[in-house]
Amino acid sequence: MPTLPFPTIPLIAPPHRSDAELESHARGFFEAMTTRRTVRDFSPEPVPRAVIEWAIRCAGTAPSGANKQPWTFVAISDMDVKRRLRAAAEEEERAFYQDRATPEWLEDLAPLGTNADKPFLETAPWLIAAFQQSWEIDAATGAKRKNYYVPESASLACGLLLAALHHAGLVTLTHTPSPMGFLRETLNRPSNERALMLIVTGRPAPDARVPDIQRKSLDAISVFYD
Repeated sequence: MPTLPFPTIPLIAPPHRSDAELESHARGFFEAMTTRRTVRDFSPEPVPRAVIEWAIRCAGTAPSGANKQPWTFVAISDMDVKRRLRAAAEEEERAFYQDRATPEWLEDLAPLGTNADKPFLETAPWLIAAFQQSWEIDAATGAKRKNYYVPESASLACGLLLAALHHAGLVTLTHTPSPMGFLRETLNRPSNERALMLIVTGRPAPDARVPDIQRKSLDAISVFYD
């Protein structure tokens, strides 16, 4: 093995599995994730902060351009902050539904039952605002340093966060109002951070229901050359 020009450590490799075991584990994870749905009816029952911390740690394991890890996750359970976020989000949403959304977009949203009212932003015990860091400040020199593949890296981290929350037994909703500048302002984030999404999470309400939709088949989302 060639000597690399930077420090390395031994890989903690996953256990060696037979082909059948690999398929079984892959299928098992798929079957668990098929129950993940976007939920809008949350229980106000509290969720321990430690659960959110572990899920964010999982998000932090995502790959990133040049290992810059260009993300910040701001977790909010404070009711006053949640109220302010809801008020700001609904203001943007009303503008979206009244002026910004095209007729085609509104037609596509209609089967999902979405509108400008976002009560779940107060009801759910936790909101997690995901920010992508366009650049960083060198701690030693104070110089501005570029980050790479920022949207891709931060989006990968958000995907892991959603999977971790689902694995823990919570439900989620990804809220992406446009524009999202109010998130940075309300949460007092620095100028190098740009809001990517707001993840709402908690336990589902006892009577929670979700739209009857189907995911695309494997053939519709993949191409194999083998």
